[in-house]
Amino acid sequence: MNEQKVLIIGAGLAGSEAALFFARNGIKVVLTECKAKAPNEAQKLKTAAELVCTNSLKSLNPASGHGLLKYEMEALASVVLEVGKATAVPAGDALAVDRDNFSNEIHRRLKNHPNIELIEEEVVDPLQSGAKYGCDFIIIATGPLTKKPLETWIQENVSGDDFYFYDAIAPVVDADSLDFSKLYFKDRYKPVNEEEGEKADYLNAPMTKAEYEAFIEELCKAEKVPPQNFEELKYFEACLPVDTLAERGPETLRFSCMKPVGLETSDGKMPYACVQLRKENLKGSAFNLVGFQTRLTYKEQVRIFKMIPGFENATFNHLGSVHRNSFLHAKKVLNFDLSSKEFPKLYFAGQITGVEGYTESASMGLYAAMQILRKFQDKDPLKWPVETGIGALINYIMTASKASPSSINFGLLPPVQLEKSQRRSKDRKKIKKQLAAQRAREVFDEFLKLI
Repeated sequence: MNEQKVLIIGAGLAGSEAALFFARNGIKVVLTECKAKAPNEAQKLKTAAELVCTNSLKSLNPASGHGLLKYEMEALASVVLEVGKATAVPAGDALAVDRDNFSNEIHRRLKNHPNIELIEEEVVDPLQSGAKYGCDFIIIATGPLTKKPLETWIQENVSGDDFYFYDAIAPVVDADSLDFSKLYFKDRYKPVNEEEGEKADYLNAPMTKAEYEAFIEELCKAEKVPPQNFEELKYFEACLPVDTLAERGPETLRFSCMKPVGLETSDGKMPYACVQLRKENLKGSAFNLVGFQTRLTYKEQVRIFKMIPGFENATFNHLGSVHRNSFLHAKKVLNFDLSSKEFPKLYFAGQITGVEGYTESASMGLYAAMQILRKFQDKDPLKWPVETGIGALINYIMTASKASPSSINFGLLPPVQLEKSQRRSKDRKKIKKQLAAQRAREVFDEFLKLI
């Protein structure tokens, strides 16, 4: 009997998740990754599962979309979640991690598993590489920053045109360079009992009306990085650059990442606006600027971000950047199990399928791997209920009329019906989310028995 084997191209979150899923189910894996030899413009580490944009895996709240997705992934033995919790840093009700420790641990597991062969290699033609290594199936999990040769192959053989979006990365500041006399720790939603020795997870830089208006003015007129090759700047609505938000109106940032609600200072006063900072590591030696992904040039970032109170002498561990991402229009080119319509043995997983976010990407790795495992078991592909988080993501990318990457949210799930008293409640939005999450967990638990 021939050895069952899968080629996975790309050791990001989706590729790592899929590789370890196959390995623990007795399937041999050839995992190729080229970043150690030829990293793309956004990569800083040489290890697997690098978190490029932020160190947050989003909310743990069970009544949130991300909480729902984590519930399902945990039931499927997600390594990303397991390692994420083991390398967590304080972040309120969100799961944020130490990027280096997170990446190092997943890399260690990949490298040490007897069923995984980790090869430093840039794949140009996935079908040729699959034949070269004697693999039954192939998963392309190269993420939104697919290298140009493979991207060209995908465009010529699978996707055609309309294969990109732009994304931006937030800067990280050195804690020692901040003036903490102008900053304070406080979480917007998580109450902290200081008498019990508890400490807030977020550092805040409050702004007056004058400081905010001057900051917005500079953001709008600052020099930005132009799009590559005169392409249209197509961004994700869920991850817009802070300077783009500022251009939408002077009050936009006060109602998004600089929202002051819940961040009163020690004297009980509400700031006009507030910049939040989250720890990059447990030591708290560096902070990232929450929601401050940007397309500003490096020179302008340093100049303008030093306008933030407490940042007057700030030094940055790394600055923000803009990069071109690659995404398929899944509805046109993939089957619902994420296999290619043109090449049945070729699958895609992760953000390249049209989802946006770390846990979303990892969940697509689990999904594709489970569908291939069913093929090895001579079983048909299995459709997931749209009431579940993973099922809703699959349904979205397979029905979207145009490629528009989305993160998990309750708008992707079928609506729930409220009773008359619930519809009248001022908390009806919260109730709807709770009911949708409860229904999703119940449907998923029943569906899990079929897998």
